[in-house]
Amino acid sequence: MKVDVKYILFAATLSMGLFTSCTSSEEECKLPQSCHGLNMTELPQRWDEAIPLGNGLTGGLLWQKDGKLRLAIDRADLWDLRPVEAFKSPDHTYRFICDQVIHKKDMRPVYALIDDRTANDPAPTKIPAGALEFDIHKLGKVKEVALDLATAVCTILWENGVQARFFIPAEGNGGRFRFVNLPDTLSPELLAPLYQGRVTESDHQPGVNDLAALGYQSGTITSPAPGRLLYRQQAWGDVSYEIGLQWEQPHTGVLEGGYYVTSKGTWYSGDTGRADHLNISFDEALASHQNWWEQYWKQSSVSLPDTLLERQWYLEMYKFGAASRRKAPPICLQAIWTADNGQTPPWRGDFHSDLNTQLSYWAGYTANHLEESAVFTDWLWRIKENSEQFTRQFFQVEGLNVPCIATLTGQPIGGWNPYSHSPTTAGWLSYHFYQQWKYGMDSQFLKERAYPWVKEVARFFENVSVYDKQGKRKLPLSSSPEINDNRIDAWFMNTTNYDLANIRITYTVAKEMAEALGLMDEAAHYARQLDEWPDEAVDESGLLIAPGKPMDESHRHFSHLLSFHPFGLIDVSQGIKATNLILRSIKNVEDLGPDYWTGYTYAWLANMKARVADGNGALRNLHIFMNAFCSPNSFHLNGDQTDNGYSQYTYRPFTLEGNFACAAAIQEMLLQSHTGIIKVFPALPTSWKNVSFRNLRAMGAFLVSASYVNGEVASITVTSEKGGRMRLDNPFTSEITEKVMKSGETIVFGN
Repeated sequence: MKVDVKYILFAATLSMGLFTSCTSSEEECKLPQSCHGLNMTELPQRWDEAIPLGNGLTGGLLWQKDGKLRLAIDRADLWDLRPVEAFKSPDHTYRFICDQVIHKKDMRPVYALIDDRTANDPAPTKIPAGALEFDIHKLGKVKEVALDLATAVCTILWENGVQARFFIPAEGNGGRFRFVNLPDTLSPELLAPLYQGRVTESDHQPGVNDLAALGYQSGTITSPAPGRLLYRQQAWGDVSYEIGLQWEQPHTGVLEGGYYVTSKGTWYSGDTGRADHLNISFDEALASHQNWWEQYWKQSSVSLPDTLLERQWYLEMYKFGAASRRKAPPICLQAIWTADNGQTPPWRGDFHSDLNTQLSYWAGYTANHLEESAVFTDWLWRIKENSEQFTRQFFQVEGLNVPCIATLTGQPIGGWNPYSHSPTTAGWLSYHFYQQWKYGMDSQFLKERAYPWVKEVARFFENVSVYDKQGKRKLPLSSSPEINDNRIDAWFMNTTNYDLANIRITYTVAKEMAEALGLMDEAAHYARQLDEWPDEAVDESGLLIAPGKPMDESHRHFSHLLSFHPFGLIDVSQGIKATNLILRSIKNVEDLGPDYWTGYTYAWLANMKARVADGNGALRNLHIFMNAFCSPNSFHLNGDQTDNGYSQYTYRPFTLEGNFACAAAIQEMLLQSHTGIIKVFPALPTSWKNVSFRNLRAMGAFLVSASYVNGEVASITVTSEKGGRMRLDNPFTSEITEKVMKSGETIVFGN
């Protein structure tokens, strides 16, 4: 088999211990150590292997291109938002698709309306901002490149003693850099994206176009003063942006500078002037930046005997902190690390809500980063009005659904019609409102955002559904991403388990929310609605895709298993029948093999393994994910980069959801609370004898710390943030311990 030599060398450096082993105490591990970061002996040579920097709004990728040190600049709200003209057609309706599938059995008009134009049109799409370059050929050989996760600073050291430091201030809209010990003068260049011309080298990624296809006129780069460069670019419509760069050489051998990137015409546009961080010294900006990250890392920590897995968790949580911030857009496919290759990003860098956006937020709740997780529900609330308009126009009923493939403003982009126009996308998204509430127990959020949003989704399901001959509700037409691609048989006459899970979780959480608000009549209504839908379709193989349709081939998307994970509507805690159903379902997808899995499939399976207390299985799948599907900088590349048979997909489109699903699986091995009962160390591998974690968050707003020493649980500490009933699967008594806790109260359990 073909072997990727560069990847194997990278993996070998890990196994040979060139990355320092993490052996310090739990107290010292509150902040990441150098062993957790990225440590290289040369600059990355590809954009998707670059050093990632970011603050949610502004992103940067440090790598070497054509012999120059390059910092690709990105801003999360830079989008080409031109409308899809075809979607103004009166045929752009659910009813039209139903008619073509059910009655005419002819998908060609649907393809022409939705699928084909998506393949042909370059926009809507996420777009890059520009880049800085430094001609470093006189500096000689690079000795070390290190990304310190604790401070979010990248340091580059050359053999001749030159040192460069780059960071994107934790708050602001730009970045800073400093070179010291320079043997000669060095000046940065400011470059525009390749909005005109042709890309000579292509990665042949799916769903991409040359940036030139967008039809922009190249912006102007001017020098208003020595040590200053200014680039202004008009994008589509009212959207434009500006990059300002300034630098100076305050002392011999020293170069200091910074840049800002601002936008106009977007939801997130602010002051178009220079960033505040350029008005203070490099050291002052760095100190403020480091303080933010110190507070971020104090939210939680893990200590694992598997140092590679521990490192991966810290890398994922670094990317989460760098990519998701309040007052900025949520994580899209590549977040703030848009492709730096003269092309639009893979799959337009859009908001894919058939799993990608959801998986990107799985880790945040248990990791105790509710502030960063709230970015997702903030955005869903912001697009609510546009989503309701889409629901009225496409589904022709009242209520709330969300375009499965969406732009920054929540407008539909299109794609394979059975899932780009899924009838139940908002159901899965409702679960994120539930998690944001349940992990934090914010009653104001419940009353003003979570319940109103979920209530409208429940109303939509009631309005869009019809009754079958047995008197049960069903969808007129149903789908299960991404089963059967976009063929006509990707639409099902019977409601799929995927759609059914989304509907059932919506009514389940709506009922719980209504009860919490004292709205008992509304809660009773949701209970009645829930009873009107059928149970999940099953057979001897486990959960089916739809009645009469088993999962009978390898597939990347476990959409038919949603009721088990993440929703927990079916759980091993429910007894032998449910446990056997879950185990059969997992065995079936494993028996079908991984030929058409991607990296996120392995990460998702690891979560499922943890849910059934199979720590060894979770560990195995996580190691495959890390070793075969991640770039040296930890980016998830979807395809098997080793060609060792983990997937027939050997391409490398970068997307982030697999990374955060990986972190979530690690946390599922350490702490679970989805049943309302806190379980510590529910899925440890048999080889793990010493494990600990600090301040992981359980549902009910409980912060949990625990240690596992010499193969036994040694201590558990539970702190209640909001007060309420705490239920713990107590390993010291082998019983469920219940305690009504006060706000701020802490209980310690031990032998």
